[in-house]
Amino acid sequence: MASIEKVPMLAEGYEKLTADLKALREERPRVVDAIEEARAHGDLSENAEYHAAKERQGQIEATISDLEDRISRAQIIDPTSLSGDKIVFGATVTLLDDDEKPVKYQIVGQTEADAKKGRISYNSPLGRALIGKKVDDEIEVTVPSGDRFYLVQKIEFI
Repeated sequence: MASIEKVPMLAEGYEKLTADLKALREERPRVVDAIEEARAHGDLSENAEYHAAKERQGQIEATISDLEDRISRAQIIDPTSLSGDKIVFGATVTLLDDDEKPVKYQIVGQTEADAKKGRISYNSPLGRALIGKKVDDEIEVTVPSGDRFYLVQKIEFI
């Protein structure tokens, strides 16, 4: 029997997915109307409006299917309810880089990741290297720009 893999995410990420799904479901009838209007223009083989509307309809349906799948498998995690001395999903980690400069990241789901905002996916190279580590552990990560070394300075659940 196949097990369904849960998709960990923060409540904020879950809310964004459900809002995106709602918006696409609202767009669906407008695209159907655009297809009907374009179909009324006659010859479909040379009708760019028709082909663009059909392509958008396919994109919407594929995205809706993907969002419904992720939402159905969502495992919402509240970082403030977590504790411990190891880095886990939802933890906010302060690291010291090679130059002894502190960098701060929160370990989040794939859809919530935004490195510019200090949110990295648990599936990213750095995220995978951090999971399970403790304060004062050293980490080596290979990223496109080369190898990076970090020292875990602090683990918070905020």
